[in-house]
Amino acid sequence: MTHEEFEAHVAMLLRDQPRGTTADLTDFAAAYWDGERVRYVFLHEDGQDALDEEFDLTDYRLDQWEANFAVWFAEPRYSLRPELLHWLKAGA
Repeated sequence: MTHEEFEAHVAMLLRDQPRGTTADLTDFAAAYWDGERVRYVFLHEDGQDALDEEFDLTDYRLDQWEANFAVWFAEPRYSLRPELLHWLKAGA
């Protein structure tokens, strides 16, 4: 799967979710729909599941996380995150 195919599929699923929802792709990374495109964010290392910093997925090889993504596509997990709503409002 290419980055473009991956992102298109994630975008399709996220657009149907309420604003402020993340796709919990792995135990260390999530994605969200900002109203225009998919954005990716690392989760904080402290185990509190807080959002940390955004990253560009194209900076990474998809095959590094292929097994994690396959698990997510088989059973997508989402989280409604008030913190993300604050991020989105601040950026608006």
